[in-house]
This record gives sequence, C-alpha cells and structure tokens, in this order.
Amino acid sequence: MSDAVLRNVHIDAALAEAKEAYVARNPNSLARYVEATAVMPGGNTRTVLFYPPFPLAMARAEGCRLWDADGAEYVDFLGEYTAGLYGHSHPVIRAAIDRALDGGISMGAHNMIEAKFARAACDRFGLERVRFTNSGTEANLLAITLARVFTKRPKILAFEGAYHGAVFTFAGGGSPVNAPFPFVLAPYNDTERALALIERNRDSLAAVILEPMLGSGGCIAADPEFLHALRDACTRVGALLILDEVMTSRLAPGGLQAIHGVNPDLTTFGKYIGGGMSFGAFGGRADILELFDPRRPDALPHAGTFNNNVLTMSAGLTGLTEVYTPDAAVALNARGEALRQRLNALCRAADVPLQFTGIGSMMAVHAMREAVRSPTDAAKGDAKLKELFFFDMLAHGIWLARRGMMALSLPIGDAECDKLANAVEEFLVSRRSVLNDTGPSPFIQPSP
Repeated sequence: MSDAVLRNVHIDAALAEAKEAYVARNPNSLARYVEATAVMPGGNTRTVLFYPPFPLAMARAEGCRLWDADGAEYVDFLGEYTAGLYGHSHPVIRAAIDRALDGGISMGAHNMIEAKFARAACDRFGLERVRFTNSGTEANLLAITLARVFTKRPKILAFEGAYHGAVFTFAGGGSPVNAPFPFVLAPYNDTERALALIERNRDSLAAVILEPMLGSGGCIAADPEFLHALRDACTRVGALLILDEVMTSRLAPGGLQAIHGVNPDLTTFGKYIGGGMSFGAFGGRADILELFDPRRPDALPHAGTFNNNVLTMSAGLTGLTEVYTPDAAVALNARGEALRQRLNALCRAADVPLQFTGIGSMMAVHAMREAVRSPTDAAKGDAKLKELFFFDMLAHGIWLARRGMMALSLPIGDAECDKLANAVEEFLVSRRSVLNDTGPSPFIQPSP
C-alpha cells in the first residue's frame, strides 16, 4: 500500500471517529434536525448551513459566544459569514433598534433616518448616490441590471469561483438557479485572460463584476495590478466596473477599493452594514444612479417593501457612525491580520499542508502547501483534511464555516484569539499522522 493510499485510509478513519463523537455529543441538535425534515426540504432553508451528518442548532448567543441545543459553548469565529461584525446584541445597536421599535415599524412612507444613513454610507465609501435593498443578492441583481440598461449592452463578465448572492454563484462554473443573464466567466487573478475576454466581448459587455477579495470562494485576495487592469479595460471599452464589497467593505474604513485606489462605477454592499438586520445597497456614480430618480418620466422602477425599514436604517446608521468607526475598522483588521499570521506561523513550524488566507478580519483555511491565488488553486487542497479540521474545531468550542471560512467580530479579544490558536496547535499535534503528506516542502506564505 502506497504512502498516499495509507494516508487516505488514516484520514477516513480519523474523520469517521470525529463524526461519531460529534453525533454522540449532540442528540438535541439531531432531534431538531429530524423534526425539521418533516416540514422543510432536508430540514433546511439556507443551504450553506447544512453539513452531514446533521447541522448544529444554536439556542442562544451573546457577545462573541454561541450555545447549542445541547448546552455546549462556542466562540463565534464565523461571524454570520461577515454579517455579524457587531457580535450578538451589541448594546449600542440594541438601543437603536429599541428606539426604532418605540416609534413604529412599518410606516409605508419615507422616514427620518434613511437620508442620514445614505449620507453616512456615501461619505464612508466615496459614493455619489446610493439606494437600499434587503440583501447583497438584491444589490447585485439591481446593479447588474442597471449596468445593462445604462450601457445598452447585455453581457456581464464574472469570475470563476465567485459568489455574488443566491442567484449569482460561479463555483464549478455556475449554478442552475443563477439569474439568466449572458455571463462570460474569467479566471480570478489571471489578468491576461480576463483582458482578452473583455476585448473579445467589448461591443456587448455591460459590466465586469468582482469581489476585491473572494469571500465565499476562500478569502483569496485580488492582486492590485489585476484590479487596476480591469478598471482600465472597462474604461477603454465602455463597460462598467462593479465591485462587490458586500463582505470586503469591512476590511478598511473605505473598503478594499480605498486601500487599492480603484474607483469602480458601482459598488454593492450588504451584510454587516445593516447592523445585524437584513440589508443591501448599491451606489456609485450619480449619472448612473439617477436612472432610478422617480422625478424622471423614464425612471427605472425599484420596489421593495422593506428597502427603507426603520429597524435596518436605525441599526445601520448607529453601527456605521457610532460603533464601527474608521478607527474601529483599523483596529479590528489589525487584530485579524495578527491572528492569521500567528496561525500560519504554527503551520509553518509544524511543516504541514495547512494554511490560512485572507485579509484583516476575514480568513479561510486551506489544506495544502502551495500558494492559493484562485479557486482553481484552492480546489487542489485536501477536502477530507479540511473537513476533519472543521469537526475538530467544533470539539474545541470553535464555531466556523464548514468550508473553513472565519470572520472576526468586534467582541473577539485576546482570550478568544488564544483559544483559536491553541485549538489549531492541538489539531497540528494530535493529527500529525494524517497531516503528514508526501514529504516536506517549502511552506509558501499567503499574501498579506
């Protein structure tokens, strides 16, 4: 039996043992799951939350901690896939929501907060105009549609492995539930091939959309040169550049576009900016956004009962102006950067095929040694080893995404970072036999 085959046998055995222990620890989550399957397909209404043998059910949360149906406590390093930046029940935001509730919830009218929130968002992210939606999916749907109307062109260039919402997912080349737009797919971080596709479709290309760091695609940062080349190419052919900063706007006071000095035509937002409430937004150039101005006889319609709901407007404004200030953004992302470097140092010292990619307060684990610059690179990692990492982290009281994604929230401090680092170090020691690969090779430090 070859070393590689023997290693796979060991990983399978370790994973089976970890799952068996997981099932034994969580009878109440299992019972809740079985009950849910009777009324929901697969017991589920949000696909990403499911994993076999069954998902945990969380009973309550406070600060940066969660407690499951069986009473186990976890440090929340998932941060609701970046939306939970403020932690659970942040007192300042909770007070803002309470005030909003006292004034009435659904007014069916303009309210006293939405324009203030819009001004705060425009000032923070360099937008000329902005419109609110209820999710990042809606924001991207409207931004893409707006680009097609504005340019009078049909095609959208997106990138392999990208996720822009429920109907814009491009892992594995796309999804059968994607919105039926004519998409052109390019490899992420491959400037030459992307520019060639832009040129080939120059007369029919409405927009290029991308995240300046893939979030769901594995926290893979875009090369600055790649971003600037796309900006120049879009200007040259008359297409719009849409930056999806639904996740990445948290990584700097003005988002990653400010860090890289890239000025998109449109930017989309969501997740944390709603202060924990359902939220999305799209904004950018006034001459593009004015197509939605209802004073125009040819105005585009933009419906949405809860676009300006007072709970989101209140929580979002308070969060952006009082809690996640520019200074707070710098501090949180410095903490995340230090933590990621600490985890990678442990992996290098152990000389194992494990690494953490990302920027600031977002990161993802990959079970491989080679540098990860695209989803194609990430797919080469050992999926079973990453799954074992997930179940071992749960056993150590660390809550993260099944795919290995993590996002820090504001309540996470030194003690929580120590807990994660200790859990990773224990994984490196206790799983040494399955972490050994075909032999030592240089660990390639992911880009900072």
